[in-house]
Amino acid sequence: MRFRTYKNTDLSVSEVGFGLWTISTGWWGQFTAGEAIALMHKAFDLGITLFDAADTYGNGLSEELIAKAFPKQREEIVIATKVGYDFVTHGETRGRGQREIPQDFSPDAITRATEAALRRLKTDRIDLLQLHNIRMEQIEDDALWTRLEELKTSGKVRCSGVALGPAIGWMYEGINCIREREITSVQHIYNLLEQHPGQALHRAAAEADKDTMFLIRVPHSSGMLEGKYTPDTVFPPGDHRLHRPRSWLLNGVQKVDRLRFLEGPDRTLGQAALQWLLADERVASTLPNIYEEAQLIEFAQAPESPRLTNEEMAKIAELYEENFGVEREEPKFKGTMELPVAV
Repeated sequence: MRFRTYKNTDLSVSEVGFGLWTISTGWWGQFTAGEAIALMHKAFDLGITLFDAADTYGNGLSEELIAKAFPKQREEIVIATKVGYDFVTHGETRGRGQREIPQDFSPDAITRATEAALRRLKTDRIDLLQLHNIRMEQIEDDALWTRLEELKTSGKVRCSGVALGPAIGWMYEGINCIREREITSVQHIYNLLEQHPGQALHRAAAEADKDTMFLIRVPHSSGMLEGKYTPDTVFPPGDHRLHRPRSWLLNGVQKVDRLRFLEGPDRTLGQAALQWLLADERVASTLPNIYEEAQLIEFAQAPESPRLTNEEMAKIAELYEENFGVEREEPKFKGTMELPVAV
């Protein structure tokens, strides 16, 4: 495993992290506490130190799992979690936790949510506290950002950031937040197949000369870039991929076939997908969707696999520009995701 440190902080994270939404929400199958903790222990043994939760994942379950998995390893792990959804008032049955519910970003609500998360985590500090699917009005709310600074001053939070999409059109939220606020981390969806709006977010940080770094989720495009799907793949009941249009599967398989040149004796396609992200020095860590041990081992070994060459990176850029040879479909983004056209 390799590690990166967020700019202007002492927060060091493994280049591959463990996102707990797969094992706590029911969207990737059902896991017992024992099964979830076993995967987390295996991740830790493989060098993964970053564990990313959210208070709304399973209505607190993801945070409780961290406390149960690592009761004596607090100094050896990095805990990231998210707040902003009012699941206490508007919650649902534990186990799903991904349905869009009302948010509450008022300063007092954020304090209550942070303190509740600390209790579930059985710790005195959160290493990275992220505002979960923040909206434009919160970016302009000075009282909210003052409260975040107070939480950091108190020692309850080390660093803060935002986690964006896909429940909203997150491009302008992210760009404005990067430009107007001092944030350590932005978490967002980004991968070989879904490069928009990630490219725009990363460009915004560079153009604004900000130290903001990125935490990348869905780096394998919901498993597509693991390279194992076929046109006949059938997802099990309860798996969110079962509800996607068939064109997503068929077009994705065609696109992945154009990327097979990235595979080799020392690198899987899934590892290449992570190496493509890690080629960007602004990427602090990646959060692949982990739901089985073999896959976990493959991803944890990705930082040690051969890095992508300049020629491979150029070929990927060329394929993306031509949509990998597949007829373009109108993207179904929520909110505004269009870049302004230069006149």
